[in-house]
Amino acid sequence: MAAVAAIGKTKLHSGWLGTRDRDVTVTGVQLTTTHPPSLGPNSPWVEAVVPGTVLATLVKSKELRDPFYGMENESIIDIADSGRQWYTFWYSTTFQCKLSGTQHLDLNFRGINYYAEVYLNGHKKDIPRGMFQRHSLDVTDIVRDGENLLAVVVYPPDHPGSIPPQGGQGGDHEIGKDVTTQYVQGWDWMCPIRDRNTGIWDEVSIYVTGPVKILDPHLVSSFYDNYKRVYLHATTELENRSTLVAECSLNIQVTTELEGNICLVEHLQTQHLSIPAGSRVQYTFPELFFYKPNLWWPNGMGKQALYNVVITVDVKGYGESDLWSQLFGFRKIESHIDDATGGRLFKVNGQPIFIRGGNWILSDGLLRLSEKRYKTDIKFHADMNFNMIRCWGGGLAERPEFYYYCDIYGLLVWQEFWITGDVDGRGVPVSNPNGPLDHDLFLLCARDTVKLLRNHTSLALWVGGNEQIPPDDINKALKQDLRLHPHFENSINGSGEYVENLKSVSKDPSQYLDGTRIYIQGSMWDGFANGKGDYTDGPYEIQNPEDFFKDDFYKYGFNPEVGSVGMPVAATIRATMLPEAWQIPLFNKVSDDYEEVPNPVWEYHKYIPYSKPGKVHDQILLYGFPKDLDDFCLQAQLANYIQYRALLEGWTSRMWSKYTGVLIWKTQNPWTGLRGQFYDHLLDQTAGFYGCRCAAEPIHVQLNLATYSIEVVNTTSEELSDIAIEASVWDLDGTCPYYKVHENLSMPPKRTVPVAEMKYPKSRNPKPVYFLLLKLYHKSNFRIISRNFYWLHLSGGDYKLLEPYRKKRVPLKIKSEVFIKGTTYEMHMNVKNTSAKPPPKTLTYQNHFTPKLGDGDFDIHSVDPQPDGADEKHEFGFLQKIYRHFAKETDGLRVAEINGSDVGVAFFLHFSVHGVKKDHKEGEDTRILPVHYTDNYFSLVPGESMPIKITFEVPPGVTPRVTLQGWNYHGAHRVH
Repeated sequence: MAAVAAIGKTKLHSGWLGTRDRDVTVTGVQLTTTHPPSLGPNSPWVEAVVPGTVLATLVKSKELRDPFYGMENESIIDIADSGRQWYTFWYSTTFQCKLSGTQHLDLNFRGINYYAEVYLNGHKKDIPRGMFQRHSLDVTDIVRDGENLLAVVVYPPDHPGSIPPQGGQGGDHEIGKDVTTQYVQGWDWMCPIRDRNTGIWDEVSIYVTGPVKILDPHLVSSFYDNYKRVYLHATTELENRSTLVAECSLNIQVTTELEGNICLVEHLQTQHLSIPAGSRVQYTFPELFFYKPNLWWPNGMGKQALYNVVITVDVKGYGESDLWSQLFGFRKIESHIDDATGGRLFKVNGQPIFIRGGNWILSDGLLRLSEKRYKTDIKFHADMNFNMIRCWGGGLAERPEFYYYCDIYGLLVWQEFWITGDVDGRGVPVSNPNGPLDHDLFLLCARDTVKLLRNHTSLALWVGGNEQIPPDDINKALKQDLRLHPHFENSINGSGEYVENLKSVSKDPSQYLDGTRIYIQGSMWDGFANGKGDYTDGPYEIQNPEDFFKDDFYKYGFNPEVGSVGMPVAATIRATMLPEAWQIPLFNKVSDDYEEVPNPVWEYHKYIPYSKPGKVHDQILLYGFPKDLDDFCLQAQLANYIQYRALLEGWTSRMWSKYTGVLIWKTQNPWTGLRGQFYDHLLDQTAGFYGCRCAAEPIHVQLNLATYSIEVVNTTSEELSDIAIEASVWDLDGTCPYYKVHENLSMPPKRTVPVAEMKYPKSRNPKPVYFLLLKLYHKSNFRIISRNFYWLHLSGGDYKLLEPYRKKRVPLKIKSEVFIKGTTYEMHMNVKNTSAKPPPKTLTYQNHFTPKLGDGDFDIHSVDPQPDGADEKHEFGFLQKIYRHFAKETDGLRVAEINGSDVGVAFFLHFSVHGVKKDHKEGEDTRILPVHYTDNYFSLVPGESMPIKITFEVPPGVTPRVTLQGWNYHGAHRVH
């Protein structure tokens, strides 16, 4: 006999079947009573992907080929040609349930596109239109003990539109008439999605409660006395579903996790109240006081301290009726338009934060969303040292799992609503000037989205739309709904006047819909771009690296979109396209320059060239004409690294004097696109990823490519003292013609400071191509704070001398040790250039780095930053922490050597991890993905060594192998 169901949520994410509506010959009532579907040789039903779209299921069942492979999307009929019924789809599953007499059951759909009919045990319920609203169905009177039969028919958006022959931004824009995602009609970076993302695209669950249910609690923190006094405010709705008055004990508990999975209870409060039968009430807890709590900081500014807030309701005569929990961080986010730059300047916990981040569409174009994928996506952004993600208005209102990992890894989030200039009144042709047809539906979805996401610490601001503001009535309603509580209005607008006694204000801040975050009406208004809504974001193409540093490059304080190239590695091209698409672009001579002509498949995948004839010489041809795909992609990685490092260094060079922030368009693609990405759809990083990681360090040494001055960037709130910069130039013969140490330096907080001009290029007989290595370090212990390696050519030159340099055989020694916990591997590598002893005058060649918070893939709450110092005690302490997380299962220390007799720089080295299995097929992609590297695409001067940490999951039945390649290291050298 089945046990009575426990209070709480059970996800329904497995066991689903699906089929097209046209193939269903019985009714929904029959499907959930007398004719339940099943798999079989003559059955139209297949295993369905939930959460996911219709296309996701059809691809999984192999009825359709992967639309993101090569040109396969062209073989899939578009909804404009098939009609909406073609993509109207049935889903079916079963679940077990046994309720007690006083329990209630909700069937919850967190997202359906676009509307649906739900059948449960022969009973029908309708789900209304709107992609971005939750649906909770009380099915207490419908469920039965034992097995329950569930079927759902999902209908596509009402206005799926068509795709013009020339493509365009958002197709014919018809999709904008509905409240749904707009990118699905195709964009200049995206192919059209044939089913327009129809399906059960988000979480499905059943939820058991007692007589009283907790609904949408809201948590808010307020700060006083320089963050010494902090108050937690909490309001929740409570619904009494019974026919009797409910005598309730309402509890709120706040705990923090200590080392060793021990929880400390910070607060426990109980309130008693009566709730009339069949009614819903709002209850606000007395505020909870904290003295000097641990604050939550964005990535690069400190730890992401999070407390667990649990609200429970106990009903007299029943017991625990419902429970709700949320990780919550104490932090205050403010912003104002900066007088010096005209850009919006953000502050977190009173500290200015220079925004360096990226634009985000969504993880996957078929909405195959998962916690595992989200964790990788967000950690990749943190690994790049980014501190903000902008959720673009043509994509999704992102999911709680996305925000959870942003909370964990410290990424601030700019969340837009579903308006874009291209689709909503500013595109070609102009259409939908009044936005979606149903404004009430839009606002209903917006309000529900706010309730879904508002308790996430990482959520920083709401924005009405992309390059457009919502229609007047929607915009006015959003401004009213998202108005700030007086306490936060004063602080966010920078007046410095705080409402000291919140009890003097009519409403507690947790009673607002949000009340704590600013609402900006559009992405180019009010401190973004030119602030007036003119098209003043961009550009979106290759640039001369030095141009990013020049006065005339971009004249507004905060650029919400600036984009460029994004070619992946050759293995990704081979894994996602047929061999005929491995043909590299043609280079057509245009005057004194070259124009790239990509093959049709690359063009379909939105390839963006590495040249602008007449303005930017081809950045790939600077290294010579590539012979094949491997050559082309390797040279593209060199260009990717330079391009994106220069972009961020150029912006940071003018921190606070010209700029307050920049968001790169974009960080990734939701398909196998070939532009604007730092990692591809298969989750392999480009070299641009590591160019960003280098440039966006919290403390960074860099070369201003316009002035050739060495600059130090300090984005932290602490002054740097007793530091030094080592600058060394290395030529292609392996000698060091220039060496200089700048000592006795101190750097103020939140500043970029020019230190000295590089003299080498102006010296006599400079080499046409040379390497520059900059190191910022502590004088007391030679710990490296920042290391930055450049390859440079003289003005008007190129890198073609690097082509014969590929024949250099520079010896390497690689030490490796592996720590294993279950399927998780962490490899500690140390790579040394053994071609010569380090120069006697340098003391930094071992590259003992100052430990950085968050490196690796551990739970950040249980890895403490290590203090400076190179003594054995500190190193032993670090290893102790490693062993605490990884069972003492290791294959020992290994040493691999790559032989060579030449002296010189080991240039552009990069690791990759591959899987060896028994049933390997010829031409199969052997990469294990994703992999987290603390650095990659790095170079070593003679005598220099570099520690690298590599973390990854190993699939069952696979043996991992780590290989090393490089510019002057041909083939894949196995090093572990």
